[in-house]
Amino acid sequence: MADGTSGRGLIGELMAEFLGTMVLILFGCGVVAQVVAGKLGDHDSITWAWGLGVTLGVYMAARVSGAHLNPAVTLALACFKGFSWRKVLPYALAQTLGAFVAALLVRWNYTEILAEADPGHTIKTQGVFSTLPGNGVFPVSEWGALRDQIIGTAILVLLIFAVTDLLNTPPGANLAPLIIGFLVVAIGMAWGADAGYAINPARDFGPRLASYLTGYGTAWRDQYGHLYFWVPIAGPLIGGMIGALAYRLLVTPHLPVTPAEQEPGRVPTPDSANA
Repeated sequence: MADGTSGRGLIGELMAEFLGTMVLILFGCGVVAQVVAGKLGDHDSITWAWGLGVTLGVYMAARVSGAHLNPAVTLALACFKGFSWRKVLPYALAQTLGAFVAALLVRWNYTEILAEADPGHTIKTQGVFSTLPGNGVFPVSEWGALRDQIIGTAILVLLIFAVTDLLNTPPGANLAPLIIGFLVVAIGMAWGADAGYAINPARDFGPRLASYLTGYGTAWRDQYGHLYFWVPIAGPLIGGMIGALAYRLLVTPHLPVTPAEQEPGRVPTPDSANA
């Protein structure tokens, strides 16, 4: 989820964002379908599969597009890391389309199991594709879920900026995608109850649209009947900006100008590691 690209052209970057987000959702929505409809696995299965989906999606797209896979990340990179503004909307559309196509594949593959678990395709299994306040179980309002999405995405983007900043202490040996996947696992385990940790407008809207087009008439509303689809769009976009701003104001001014100017002993260096 870096802000650099390979220079292979916008079409190639959009294809990478499409495929990377598609990989993410194939694992994410797939595991929720298996747990919710198939009764195989549990909450930990969901958090680990989502995290691994992020890792694999980032490895898929990183060299070509930077592997944002999330409009909130793309927007934050444009505001604070110099990512081209002309690419923001195309990236967001490619990410959403990738999520949409992946959700259609999950919906098709789990046709029989979803029909058995929920013949009317109701709110009971809507959570396979999109999030609900309180995961459809706990008494959380849409405003509580909005708060949750702002905080969760702020954490996500703050730490993505830290992990990918070459002036900080980024993971070596091409391990940043794995660390970002672990970050998503941690957010799911610590911040998943209030709103299902969408933390990504494309991740929620693409599958929500796919479910609506394939029989889920409840897709746009929550379990209380309130119009809800806007929450996992607005919350992450706001939260991503807050997380990026926090990194810019609280961390960036205190980093060395170049890696060579890092104070010996304050961060690991090849020489100190071998001492």
